[in-house]
Amino acid sequence: MPSTSQLAAFAVASFLFIQVPGPSLLFTIGRALTVGRRDALLSVVGNALGLVTQVVLVAVGLGAVVAASATAFTLLKLGGAAYVVYLGVRAIIHRADARAALAEAGVGVAEPERGLASVRTGLVVGATNPKTIVFFVAFLPQFIDGGAAAAPQLVLLGVLFGAMAVCSDACWALAASRARDWFARKPTRLDTLGAAGGVMMVGLGITLATAESQ
Repeated sequence: MPSTSQLAAFAVASFLFIQVPGPSLLFTIGRALTVGRRDALLSVVGNALGLVTQVVLVAVGLGAVVAASATAFTLLKLGGAAYVVYLGVRAIIHRADARAALAEAGVGVAEPERGLASVRTGLVVGATNPKTIVFFVAFLPQFIDGGAAAAPQLVLLGVLFGAMAVCSDACWALAASRARDWFARKPTRLDTLGAAGGVMMVGLGITLATAESQ
C-alpha cells in the first residue's frame, strides 16, 4: 500500500487539483444556484461517487484505454458535455420552478425520488468528467507502491480523492446556497437566478466539449 509520505503528497496534489475551477466545482455552484442547498449537497455526494467509479475503471485498465484513444476520450468528453448542457437548458426553460418550489416550502416532506435524482445527476457528471480521468491516469501511478498490487492502491487513492472532493464541494455548495437564500427574500429574483444557474451549466458544458485533454 502507499506509504504515509506518498499519501500526504497525494493529498496535497489532490487538494490543489480540486480547488482549480473545473467541471465539478462549476457544476456544484450551478446546482446550488439552480436547485438549492439540499439537492446541491446530494449532487456533491453523487459527483464523488462518480469520481470513485472513474478510479475503479482506471484500476481495471479503462482509464489507460481512454487516455490512449482520442476517439474514446472525445466520446466521453462530448457525452458528459451534452448532459451538462441539457441540465443547463432545462434550468433556463424551467426557471420559474424555483419560485414555485419556494412558495411550497415547508408544506409536506420532500419526495425521496428528487433526492435520488440529485445524487444520480451528480454521479453522471462525476463519472463523465474527462478532466479527472486524465488526472487519475496521469497521477495515481506516481503515488502507489510498485512492489504491491496496483488496483487496490488505485481504489484507495480514488476513495481518498472522492472524500476530499465532497468536503471541498460541500463548502462551495453551502456558500453558493447562501447567495441563493439572499435572492429568495424576493421570490421573483429566483427566475433570474435559475436562468443564471442554467447559463453557468451551459457554459460548463461548452467548456467540457472544448477543453484540451491535458
